[in-house]
Formats: sequence, C-alpha cells, structure tokens
Amino acid sequence: QVQLEESGGGLAQPGGSLRLSCAASGSSFSMYAMGWFRQGPGKEREFVAAISWGGSSTIYSDFVKGRFTISRDNAKNILYLRLDNLKPEDTAVYYCAASTRRYLPTNDDENDYWGQGTQVTVSS
Repeated sequence: QVQLEESGGGLAQPGGSLRLSCAASGSSFSMYAMGWFRQGPGKEREFVAAISWGGSSTIYSDFVKGRFTISRDNAKNILYLRLDNLKPEDTAVYYCAASTRRYLPTNDDENDYWGQGTQVTVSS
C-alpha cells in the first residue's frame, strides 16, 4: 500500500497561483495512476485531474482545464498540481489519490488510497 501526504495549500488571491504537492511513501509510486480531487464548502468531493503511471496521459475536469496542470516525478515519488488563474470557486480541500486501476481514475471509488487533504482558499 502507499501513504500520501499533501502540502502546498494556502491563501491565494483571485488570478493567483499555487502548487500543490503529494508525497508518496510505501509501495512503488510508479505503480499507481494518480489523481487530484477537491471538496468545497457544503459540496461533495469532485474530480479535478488524473495522470497515468508514467505521466504520458492526463485528464482534467472541464472547470479546471487550461488553468490547472497535473504532473508527477516518479524518481522523487511526488505528484503535483499547479493551479493558475485561481477563482474563488476553487476554494476547497484538495486531496490526492492513488489508484491501481489500468485507466485514469475520475471517480472516488476508483481510487484505493487517499491523503488527508490540503486547504486552498481563494479570496481577495
């Protein structure tokens, strides 16, 4: 199994940027497809982005496409999410997740391991 720990959240102004990191330990990081999800205040958790084992394939939700970038460094066992042009509606707890599925995980139940989350607040 793999343990995941997110970092990099915080307060950003509208139009600003943040970079989230998810450090993995335990099983081989490169075995897992990885994803980012988020849960805003009073909302259900939703898919943000996912990336394949080797990083060659990515997928994004429509509301972040063109603003967020998912990437991974398998040598360092770290998953990243670059958040640009942030909007107040991006305010949420952001979670990273690891999946043993042979496809990009876009639903909660397609992931096997979760981190504890990191808070992102977008406000002026």
